[in-house]
Amino acid sequence: MAATNLIALAPQPLYAQIKDTLRARILDGTYAPHSQMPSEHALCAMFEVSRITVRQALGDLQKEGLVFRLHGKGTFVAKPKAFQNVTSLQGFAEAMSSMGYEIVNRLLAFRIVKASRHVAQKLGLPEGANVAEIHRVRLLNREPVSLELTWVPERLGKRLAGADLASRDIFLILENDCGVPLGHADVSIDAMLADDEIAHALRVQEGSPVLRIERTTHDTHGAPIDYEYLYFRGDAFQYRLRVDREKASKADEKTVRKTK
Repeated sequence: MAATNLIALAPQPLYAQIKDTLRARILDGTYAPHSQMPSEHALCAMFEVSRITVRQALGDLQKEGLVFRLHGKGTFVAKPKAFQNVTSLQGFAEAMSSMGYEIVNRLLAFRIVKASRHVAQKLGLPEGANVAEIHRVRLLNREPVSLELTWVPERLGKRLAGADLASRDIFLILENDCGVPLGHADVSIDAMLADDEIAHALRVQEGSPVLRIERTTHDTHGAPIDYEYLYFRGDAFQYRLRVDREKASKADEKTVRKTK
């Protein structure tokens, strides 16, 4: 690849210019996912800069999740993470399929159990009431990306038992097969370390960081119908959302003006 000449008087530091150039090449596919980046020595010659400058640029790319380093082997391009927006209520396959991903579900368990106090509270049921418990691994382009633990009231669980849980979202089954219109969901997001069950399901090492989504979905009348934990591989997936600044009401604006 031809040497890249950087403008010494540019407002950005040299390492930032190198970072931006390498980022562009990663995003346009010049450096493909999992391919090895040029060595530090080669990058120094390519950009005519010091090794310290190259290392700073690569360090920033690593912080952005675009590259990763293997000790003694070099720097490699990271695989792009799939993402889902949390500003709309969608099932995983519903969201991913619209972006061209292949989604397959592996059904691990389907059983009727007695609701724990926590699950019963989330579903608005008496403790010990029968609920359907469903465990599924979601595969994105044939790689496990999430483990899904779901509980629904028994009346809905009996309908789900006869549905194709290997290829369909539970949300779509509830709406289209069970006639339950979805209204809203309460979602909380945190991080945790994978235990043995999660690690085995997602093919990661025990203790690896995972993203945990706790979600309670309600119908249009506000009744809870679906409670679940979703465990996502931290290296393969991210949730995104848009946050708008709330505008002050006219009453608040008048108060601010009066205090000036």
